[in-house]
Amino acid sequence: MRPLLLSDNPAVFHIRLLVWCSLGERPYCSPNPMPKSILVRGARQLLTLRGPCGPRRWAALRNLGIIQDGALLVVDGVIREIGPTCRIENLALARDAVEIDASGAVVMPGFVDCNTHLAAGPARLAGYEMRLAGRSCREIAEAGGGVLGLARSIQDLSFRALEASALRVLDESVRHGTTTIETRSGFGLTTAGEMKMLRVHSALQKRRAPLPIVSTFLCGRPAPGSDVPRDDQLPSMCSRLLPLVKRRKRAEFAAVRCASDGFPSEQARLFLASARKLGFPLRVETDGTAASSAISLALEFDATSVDHVPNPTAQDIARLAGSSTIATLTPGRTFHLRTQKYPPARDMIDQGVAVALATGFNPETSPSENMQMALALACTAMRMTPAEAITAATINAAYALRRDATVGSLEAGKSANLLVLRVSDYREIPYHFGVNLVDLVMVNGDILVRRPEVPWPAN
Repeated sequence: MRPLLLSDNPAVFHIRLLVWCSLGERPYCSPNPMPKSILVRGARQLLTLRGPCGPRRWAALRNLGIIQDGALLVVDGVIREIGPTCRIENLALARDAVEIDASGAVVMPGFVDCNTHLAAGPARLAGYEMRLAGRSCREIAEAGGGVLGLARSIQDLSFRALEASALRVLDESVRHGTTTIETRSGFGLTTAGEMKMLRVHSALQKRRAPLPIVSTFLCGRPAPGSDVPRDDQLPSMCSRLLPLVKRRKRAEFAAVRCASDGFPSEQARLFLASARKLGFPLRVETDGTAASSAISLALEFDATSVDHVPNPTAQDIARLAGSSTIATLTPGRTFHLRTQKYPPARDMIDQGVAVALATGFNPETSPSENMQMALALACTAMRMTPAEAITAATINAAYALRRDATVGSLEAGKSANLLVLRVSDYREIPYHFGVNLVDLVMVNGDILVRRPEVPWPAN
C-alpha cells in the first residue's frame, strides 16, 4: 500500500483509513494505536540531538546531530534504528512498516516544555488591558488583578472547570509541538487551592496518557489574609502540606519561589531541606530582585534547575557554569510583562552554563503555549543561535526534568516523540516567529496531531 504522505488531503486520508481498517490493520491516527512498525523517511534534515551524556554546554549546544535525507524506524513506540534513508528503508524490519514520507521537511525531537502552570484558570484580560495602558503591577493588584486575583479565580473555579481549562492549554501546547511538559502549582496559595491544582495535574496525566506530564509542587507565595502569620506559613507547609503531597503522590518535584514576592532565602532553605528529606528532587525559581540568593540555594541543594533567572551577576553565571544545575530561561515572560531585561543568554552560554528554554506558561505573566515562539524570542532578544535554542528546548530541558533517558533526542531505545515541520531548514523555526510550523506530532509512536491541507477547489 502507498505510504501516508503529509501532502494527502483530508478526504484521501480518511478513505485510506477505511481501507486499512477493512484489511484488519490499525487506524493510522490518534487516539487509536499506531501500527507496530513505522518508517519516517526522506527528511531533508533529521535533527537527532545525539551527543555526550549530560546537559549540553558551549559548542555542544550547537551540535544538532543532523542527518541529511534521514530516516528512523519505530517499533512499538520506541525508536529502533536511525540513520540515512538509503540504509534504514532497506532493513528487514522496515519492509512491512507503514511509511511517513517526510520529504523536504525537518524532523526533530518534540519540544520539552519544562516550566508551565497549566491549571491556572482563564485568561486575565482586565489586567492585560491595564498593563497596556501603563498601569503598574500594584495598581493592577489593587483593582483585583495580579497573582492574588489569579489565586481567587482558582479557588472560585470548580475542579471540573479548572481541569477543562488546563486541558485546552495542554492540547494547544501539543498542537505547537510540545511532547513532554512540566506543570506546577504555586498560584493556589492556600492548602485547598494548591491541592486542587495538583489534583488537576493527576487528572491530566490520566486523560492525556501516554503524553509525559511532570507535576511539580511549587511553594510559591505567602497567602495574604491567612489566619497563619506570614512568617509561620512556610513552616506549616513543610510540616503539613508537603508530606500530604508526597503521601498522595501528587507531585514528582518540589520547588520554592525565592523572590521578592515569594519567600526569603532562609525560609526557602527550610522548605528545600524538608522536601529533600522526603525524597523530592528539587527546583528553585526566582525573579530579578533575588536571583543571587535563589542561585545560591539551588547550588547548595543540587537542584535540577533554577528557573527564570532574569539578571544574574557575573559571579552568579560563573557559579552556575561550574554546577550541574540547569538555568531555565522563559523569554515569553519578559516579552509579556515588559518589565525586565531579557536574561543574558549569550553571556551564560559563552561561559559554560547549561541553559534550557520554556514557555513559562501561565495566564498572568506568560500566556503563550507556543515553544516555537519561545525559540524565536531566544534568538531575536537573547542572541542565541537557532541550534542553541533547539538544544535548550529539547535535550537540555529533558535533563531539567530528569527525562533525558527517554526523551529530548532521537536515538535508538528512546521514545518516538518527534515532530515533522513544514520547513526545509531548522533555522526557519525561529525565523518564522509566531507561526505554527508543525505538520505532525508523534508521541510514543502515536500521531497526536496531523495538519491537513487547505482544501482549495479543483480548477
